[in-house]
Amino acid sequence: MKLDSTAAIVTGGASGLGEATARYFASQGAQVTLLDRDAARGESVAKEIGGHFVMTDVTDEASVQKAVGHAQEKMGWITAAVNCAGIALGIKTTGRDGPHPLDAFQRTVDINLVGSFNVARLAAVAMAKNTPEDDGARGVIINTASIAAFDGQKGQAAYAASKGGIVGMTLPMARDLAKDGIRVMTIAPGIFKTPMLAGLPEEVQADLAKDVPNPPRLGDPLEYGRLAGFIVEMGYLNGEVIRLDGALRMR
Repeated sequence: MKLDSTAAIVTGGASGLGEATARYFASQGAQVTLLDRDAARGESVAKEIGGHFVMTDVTDEASVQKAVGHAQEKMGWITAAVNCAGIALGIKTTGRDGPHPLDAFQRTVDINLVGSFNVARLAAVAMAKNTPEDDGARGVIINTASIAAFDGQKGQAAYAASKGGIVGMTLPMARDLAKDGIRVMTIAPGIFKTPMLAGLPEEVQADLAKDVPNPPRLGDPLEYGRLAGFIVEMGYLNGEVIRLDGALRMR
């Protein structure tokens, strides 16, 4: 697969890692459809990159089915799906206000894990209808985990559980979809300069960056997008999780 002939859907495409990925893919000649709940920002980014936008709730089957159908109509087919939609809540298992709210835990898992699986499974159905390339390739799914899946911190029980689920389903999904020529990969980012972190004071950002061994800085969202693009083109990458974290191991 080549990036300049790729037709990709990107969830969470209105900001952060998703936006960076959408912009990078488009800059390399790919067709891109953004899926996000932020209609104003999503439509703006799509217009800037010459892509398409669909307001989407990744946890809702009908919403994602509609988005996939819209993407197929606009782009002709779907050959890549990049799942970047997600939330992160900092809540300890027990605290001053009592136990971790169950609804907050469920919402985190629903969006980060169930939402990613929902998009992946429906995108896979669409990809399976593609005419295969010479090596049988029909598409690729790229999910987003986190180093929290391996090195979860205080207050990250829900987030780490959701991202651990992403890691855990990577290989079995790759095996399930092998018959259809669809690869499944996962990227586990470290600390990236997304809008959420960019809003923190400079000294806080510097404090976070100093723990990264090399290079000692926050990750650039474009680096995530470039890795996703590499995965699309590197057809022998399948069923694996790649840490993108500057060798950071959280303590």
